[in-house]
Amino acid sequence: MNNLFEQADREAILERLANLRADSPRQWGKMSSAQALAHCTVALEAGTGDKPRKQALVGKIFAPFVRKGLLGERPMPRNSPTDPTFVVADERDFEAERERLIAVIARFWKLGPDKAGDYTHSFFGRLTGQEWGRVMHKHLDHHLRQFGA
Repeated sequence: MNNLFEQADREAILERLANLRADSPRQWGKMSSAQALAHCTVALEAGTGDKPRKQALVGKIFAPFVRKGLLGERPMPRNSPTDPTFVVADERDFEAERERLIAVIARFWKLGPDKAGDYTHSFFGRLTGQEWGRVMHKHLDHHLRQFGA
C-alpha cells in the first residue's frame, strides 16, 4: 500500500508534481490545477500540525463505515466529498502553490509518522502516523489523477 512516508512513494508523487502543468485539463471536478495544489497543501498541513483540526460531526458519524475503504488499496473516487474548510475557490499562482506543496510534503516527511500520529484528521479523527501517510498519499494521487499527472 502506498504511503507518503515511504521514500519511493514520496519521490513518485514529487515526480508527478513536476509533470503537472498550470494548463493541465481536469478530468473531473471544479478546481484548476493551481487550486488543487493549494487544496492539497491545506489538507496536508493538518498532518504536520501546522493547521490543527477537530473531527467534524459528520466524520464522527460516518468515518467508522468508510474508514477501511478509504485506507484500503482502491483510489479515491472521482468527485469525493471535500471538507468545506479545504475548498479553494479563489485563483492561485500555480508555481507558488506547487512550491508550497512540495515544502509541506518535505515537512510531513521530516516530522515522520510518529509525529503525524499526534494530529487529528477532520473526518477520521485520530489516525496512526502510517494511516496519515496512506491517506495523504491517496489524496495527492487523487488530485494528480484529476489532472492526468
